[in-house]
This record gives sequence, C-alpha cells and structure tokens, in this order.
Amino acid sequence: MSDPHVLILTGVGDAHAERVADLLTGRGARVTVFDPADFPVSAAVELRHGAGAGGRRLRLGPESTLDLDALTALWWRRPSLPSPHPELTDPAVAAYAAQECQTLLTGLWEGLTCRRQLPARESVFRRAGHKSLQLAQAAALGFAVPDTVITTDPEAFLDFHDRHDGRIVTKPLHVPFVDGVGGDLYVQRLCDPVSPRDVAYAGGLRFCPVIVQEYVPKRVELRVTVVGRRVFAAEIHSQRTNRTGLDWRRYDTARTPHRPHELPGEVAARCLALMDCLDLAYGAIDLIVTPEGRHVFLEINPNGQWLWIEDLTGLPISRAVCDYLLDGG
Repeated sequence: MSDPHVLILTGVGDAHAERVADLLTGRGARVTVFDPADFPVSAAVELRHGAGAGGRRLRLGPESTLDLDALTALWWRRPSLPSPHPELTDPAVAAYAAQECQTLLTGLWEGLTCRRQLPARESVFRRAGHKSLQLAQAAALGFAVPDTVITTDPEAFLDFHDRHDGRIVTKPLHVPFVDGVGGDLYVQRLCDPVSPRDVAYAGGLRFCPVIVQEYVPKRVELRVTVVGRRVFAAEIHSQRTNRTGLDWRRYDTARTPHRPHELPGEVAARCLALMDCLDLAYGAIDLIVTPEGRHVFLEINPNGQWLWIEDLTGLPISRAVCDYLLDGG
C-alpha cells in the first residue's frame, strides 16, 4: 500500500491546517496544501473522461503535478475562491471566468474517490449547514431545541414576540458578516436580544429572513467537537462576563473559563446520531446547559474552529483530526 497522501484545501495563514499538517508529516504522511485562490493563475487542472483516458490531475508548478486519484484523504478545510486571471480586465468576463473555475473545482472535489473526506463531500456538508434542517434533525433525535420561527413575515415575528413576552433573540440564517465597500467586514448580528427598536422596525423583515428563538437561560455553554466517532466536549463559562453572556463568540477568553466537560451518555449518543443523520465526519455542536441541567441544542457547524478550545482545555482535537485523515480514527 502506498504512503498516505493528504490534500488540504485552505487559504493562507490557517493555523488549524498548519497544526494538523505538522502532525501528519510527523506520522510519515505526504501533505499537500492547496489554496484555490491560486487557480487558474499559478495552478492548472486536468480532467480526462472516456476512451479509457480517465484521470484527475492538479498542476501546482512546472515540476509539481498531483495525481488526485492517488490521494488517500481530502480535507476541505477553508479554501478561498478562485481568482480571475489579471489579464482579464473586463469585470463581467473576469467574474464569469472565476465562476467557471469554481464550478470546475467543485466537480473535481466531488468526484474524488479517496475514502476519507473531512468533514464530508462539499455538497454534503453544505446541506448539513442549513440551520432549519439541523433543528429538525436534532428535535427528531430527542434533543431539546428552543422554540423557533424562521420568517420574513413581520406579523409572525410580532406574534412570536408576544407569545414569549419579548424574551426572544434573533440570529442570522447563514453568516453574521457582510462584505462592505473597499474590503471592510461588517458584523450583522450574532445572537442578540430583541429590543423595542427592533419591534418598531419589524416591517424590515420582509427584505431578509431571520431566525427568532425564545431566550434560553444558561448555566454554561458547551462546544462539542466530534471527529469520526470521538466526542470532545468543552464547557464555556460564558455567563462570567457581560460581553459573552448572550453569545460566547464575542470572545473574552481571559475572563471566560474553558474546561473539559463530561457529557451524559445519552447526550453524547445523540451528538453521534446527529453526525450520522447529516453524514458528517466532523462537526462542532453548540449546546446550552440550563440552570436545571437540561441540554438544549443550538446548532452544528460542519466546519467549525477548534484550536482555541484545544489550547485552553488540552483536548486533543488536532490529533483526532490527524488520526481520521490517516486511518479513519
């Protein structure tokens, strides 16, 4: 059997990929890191079909060509989008070419035959990222989930607000960031309480959907990282500071303790069952533990970060990722 060869798709400066790549190399694996932003300017793709001439190759330079059919594992980490060639000066033509390049790469990764793909094939984990699907699957598996409405209907929002006496929060349906003019990045919303001003402007919902949920009191929040069949749970004591009280993603790690957490067996089993339902080999699950000790499901990120959890708790998540890419863990 040939030596393991892992292809990591990610952009520059990815500390998660760098840490795992070092572990893989230390275990004797060949590691190739490819940023699709280099395609087609400094990389080329060749796909052959028919007449016995099948094959997939990625050329990274004059003397570096990868036989993609010989890969043992693919990690779809956080790749950038292809960049149009600078010789294409017409914006419409450049945008068209970039989209065609992206379509080619999507089909390329989907068609790979390597047995281990993390977190899954791109089409699979993109489907798994839909929050409405996640909530439905989690509830079907026995998780407690917050009372939720996802809507563009102002009246539905106002009815939900009244039903919960105003103790509700809103979240974005997909990403909390908006690309601004000149490359600036604007935070739209994370998890935010609904204010009287929000109620007054409820009519704006007709322009864009939003997730609205009942407010769930927290004793502690959990980040449950699943790699293959290994479950790593960490407590995030978000209630220690006002900054992180509603959403620990407003990071204040110096004053927010992070500790390993022992999940009850039935909760760990539900986490694994959810991974199976979504067909994922990796996922970062967010749960709330209420003051009464209930575990409430919020969401699963099929490609979520973990490095800060590992650094603060010592949970060996990077090593588990390495193990999975080499032998399925």
